[in-house]
Amino acid sequence: MSRVVIDVMLKAEIHDPQGDAITESAHRLGYGDVLSVRQGKRFEVEISGPADEPAREAMAKLASDLLANPVIEEFTLHLA
Repeated sequence: MSRVVIDVMLKAEIHDPQGDAITESAHRLGYGDVLSVRQGKRFEVEISGPADEPAREAMAKLASDLLANPVIEEFTLHLA
């Protein structure tokens, strides 16, 4: 059994209103050094076999097909 972590973030050119709201809240709470926040999603996927190249390719396809909107989001994969 292996675990693959898939992090999904909005592309840099896409406005992130939730990140802006978090930044503003951080400032109100006294965290003035916070310049900006980008929010995202993290998925931890357990697979039955080893996280070899075919499994990583399958997880990338899963991320592209289901977990991320490739028009506005990008994703990265790494082993847990």
